Amino acid sequence: MTNLKQLADSLGLSITTVSRALDGYSDVSATTRERVREAAEKVGYRPNASARRLRKQRAELVAVTLPSDPGHIGPPHFLDMLSGCAEHLASAGLNLVIAPVPRGENELEMCRRFVVGRRVDAMLLVRTRRHDERVEFLQSQGVPFVTNGRTESPVPHAYIDGDGFSGFHRATARFFLNGHRRIGHIAGPQDYYFAYVRRTGWQNAMEERGLDTDLCAENAPTEEGGYLAALELLGRPLRPTALVCATDEMAIGALRALRETKGGEGISIVGHDNLPIGAYTSPALSTMQMTGENLGARFASLLLRAIAGEPPETLQELHDIEFVDRDSHRTAT
Repeated sequence: MTNLKQLADSLGLSITTVSRALDGYSDVSATTRERVREAAEKVGYRPNASARRLRKQRAELVAVTLPSDPGHIGPPHFLDMLSGCAEHLASAGLNLVIAPVPRGENELEMCRRFVVGRRVDAMLLVRTRRHDERVEFLQSQGVPFVTNGRTESPVPHAYIDGDGFSGFHRATARFFLNGHRRIGHIAGPQDYYFAYVRRTGWQNAMEERGLDTDLCAENAPTEEGGYLAALELLGRPLRPTALVCATDEMAIGALRALRETKGGEGISIVGHDNLPIGAYTSPALSTMQMTGENLGARFASLLLRAIAGEPPETLQELHDIEFVDRDSHRTAT
């Protein structure tokens, strides 16, 4: 059966235009509305009834909840992505609302407040957990949403994610080729999907090469968390000669621990996220990032397609990981 995207492609129109034409909005010309209606009848396309009701009651808002601390909203790379997303949503008549979630407060409850009374047209979720209550709740309510990251939900949902397993597997393999055998991993909390797959990628690469996987320390995905995790590994009888860090923030914290520890300056290190500040650390931080131009626009596109009623299994993007080589991964062992 033809879906909304296929109908839009056949007409050479955007999904948003086709959706609004079928709903009779006056900002779409009468000629276009009739053309879309005739094409839909010809291929037997029928709009999703619940999605259509939702669109008719548009709040013109998309909400994203971001973890925050006093004076600090969310990890920096999320804010860059959200800026591009907001710009593209605005061109479709939607505003992006950022809702900071103070430490200790429940993101699920904030999602409930947005959903009750249909105060939003859709939601964007970041830092997904392997078993994410927010995803299950929004699915149960029939609210369109897109996640930055995957989950282990048995029900398909829309997402954009980077292939963290492959990226961390390759980063570990690169260190091995450079002569390292004690390659440590600074991991984020394992209930986060991104942290779990990145640790699994590192562990798999180590096991394939017959190397021990005991050089792993887990902590919060922050500078402080990376600092504490690095100190733990540096205190081991056999300290690592290289570190693969779950995030750039953790890697930056680890760099401080290396500076404070005798012999630490000889340890190689790589992070993930390509935060701008990484270019100005000492040494400049080598890192990884998800490929793809203007990811904010990609998220906006998926959100608009979800609002238009396109099935979530057609709204899933897994991007490759690329290396951003600076200095820190080349440190002599």
